[in-house]
Amino acid sequence: MTRILLTGKNGQVGWELHRTLLTLGEVIAVDREKMDLANADSIRNVIREAKPALIVNAAAYTAVDKAESEPELAMAINGMAPGIMAEEAKRMGAAIIHYSTDYVFDGTKDGPYTEEDEPHPLNVYGRTKLAGERAIQAVGAPYLIFRTSWVYSARGKNFLLTMLRLAKERDELKVVDDQIGAPTWSRMIAEATAQVLAQLYSPITRHFSPCTEVTGIYHLTAGGQTSWFGFAKKLLEYSSLIARHSTPRLLPIPTSAYPTLARRPRKSVLSNRKLVERFGFVQPSWQDCVATCLEGMSPSRLHILIGEPARCTC
Repeated sequence: MTRILLTGKNGQVGWELHRTLLTLGEVIAVDREKMDLANADSIRNVIREAKPALIVNAAAYTAVDKAESEPELAMAINGMAPGIMAEEAKRMGAAIIHYSTDYVFDGTKDGPYTEEDEPHPLNVYGRTKLAGERAIQAVGAPYLIFRTSWVYSARGKNFLLTMLRLAKERDELKVVDDQIGAPTWSRMIAEATAQVLAQLYSPITRHFSPCTEVTGIYHLTAGGQTSWFGFAKKLLEYSSLIARHSTPRLLPIPTSAYPTLARRPRKSVLSNRKLVERFGFVQPSWQDCVATCLEGMSPSRLHILIGEPARCTC
């Protein structure tokens, strides 16, 4: 049976990948306790012990604002570790799958970014993720890099769960309305990855071997685009229909009214055309994904997360 090494097993994408990859082979899933991505020896030792035919790296330093004060750690995890994994993959004849971000772009393009557009990150997080992409490319092992955006899920820490929690605590929420992107469900990313890998698996060699024609960077996001305000509005509408709760009043605000340590791109929509043309995977809309994600959460859990909005007594 093909052996797959999955990093970041407890993350939003990694947790979903653990399930979808089981249909393709034996999955050895590790977390930060087992593999320290800031330690080159730890990375090499785990990979050499596992002897995988495929490395799927779903681990990353994702604290965008905190990265501004921890650039060395962010670079070690996001920039250097992927290159080390690629080196090990090449040494043992394996392939590597890696996930990157829309934040490698500066958000100044009018239309969706393609894989051929020149990256220009605005913050440390984006620069370290771009460094990771280039480190993998420089090694020469078979690879697929999937850039995604605005990832959320029903677990962990993300915008969707934050909005549901704040909806319980406040009767008014102010949300940025001038940053545009594509909210992308972690389960969709994992299922798309599995579909792509299924096309690349050779029952003869029992390996996943991206050939020259498909090795490269692909954009993988949900279809459509919206702002953080639009995302919040839709998810609260859907959750209220499922759990039958009232929702707080939403107010759109500009980025200038919500300053952060790290600069964000104003419009980082990614074109998925290359993925569709190469692999035939058509992404569902972001609205459908949000609805499906919330429907998978029990009404009782939504009531716990939201309940009735708290009333301000001050």
